[in-house]
Amino acid sequence: MKHIYIILFSLVLVSCGKSEKNTESEVNLVSNDNIITVTQSQFESEKMELGTLTDQSFDEIVKANGFIDVPPQNKASISTFIGGFIKRTPLLIGDKVKKGQLVVTLENTEFIEIQQQYLEVAEQLNYLKSEFERQQTLYNEKITSQKNYLKAESTYKSSLAHYNGLRKKLKMMNLNPTSVEQGKISSTINIYAPISGFVTKVNVSNGSYVSPSEGIIEIVNTDHIHLELSVFEKDILKIKKDQTINFKIPEASDDVFKAEVHLVGTSIDEKNRTIKVHGHIQDDENTNFVTGMFVDANIITKSKNSLALPKNSITEIDGNYYTLVLNNQKENKYTFDKTKVEVGKQSEDYIEILNTIDLKDKKVLTIGGFMLMGE
Repeated sequence: MKHIYIILFSLVLVSCGKSEKNTESEVNLVSNDNIITVTQSQFESEKMELGTLTDQSFDEIVKANGFIDVPPQNKASISTFIGGFIKRTPLLIGDKVKKGQLVVTLENTEFIEIQQQYLEVAEQLNYLKSEFERQQTLYNEKITSQKNYLKAESTYKSSLAHYNGLRKKLKMMNLNPTSVEQGKISSTINIYAPISGFVTKVNVSNGSYVSPSEGIIEIVNTDHIHLELSVFEKDILKIKKDQTINFKIPEASDDVFKAEVHLVGTSIDEKNRTIKVHGHIQDDENTNFVTGMFVDANIITKSKNSLALPKNSITEIDGNYYTLVLNNQKENKYTFDKTKVEVGKQSEDYIEILNTIDLKDKKVLTIGGFMLMGE
């Protein structure tokens, strides 16, 4: 029996020893709700850091959203005013094209008919012109009647108008009227790129029929991309030209890009009560923005400097904000007071402190405070 008591007593001693060690390994020792003590080894192992109030810049912003766009003259939707069948379309989405480059070839018997009409009218015009000039001479010499002269004039001028109209039509079809007059008639027409840029849409394939005004190919020139933002009516009076814009492409990157306000719209969207704001992107040549990308933007309307603490040093508890202020540092221990702070504006990394007099010339736990106050 004596041996059993000795073993039990030994187990109790071992248990007490482990309990003491566990107590020493705890991260913090709390004497009351507002005082926290940390040992030097704990401070170092948890990589805690001290800091003070610093002067930081805080911005007043207006939130906006919109998309990446290009000016109207940098976007072209290619169509034809006369329908036809696609004979050749050598381009794919993403292809780079130069102004004047062939983008599609159409074929239609109607093209032949228009050229035939032009050729017939051109031949008739030579005769009608000669007849008009002859009747004019005879009329001036009082050999023919005014009626014959006016009839010849009317017929010639009517034919001339028809000739000029068909000639203009051929040019719009990219056909050379002189070649047609020489008997060179084609069943196909070529359509060329009106601007340089990149192909963003191809709506046809070889053999398909396209109707007049139906979109065939879209080309976008991204040499001048910009932001097209929507700002709510209540904020528009704060927006001025040259203000800085910070924006993100939320679906593609966490990077923040810079732009500036270039134009502010003068009309309100009746449905959404918003006004358009046009922004010029800085350093747009070194980015790969695509037209139509959605953007989240902050327009900086005003900036001011204030004393602040890092966000990591502030903890919100039940709607109030606290930080740990160093009260004492001795005997390899740090003693902190949990101090309530009044906060103002926030930036990405800092929070403005309004009751700065309470923290003047004092050190604050800038890293590790959340863990201690959260326990």
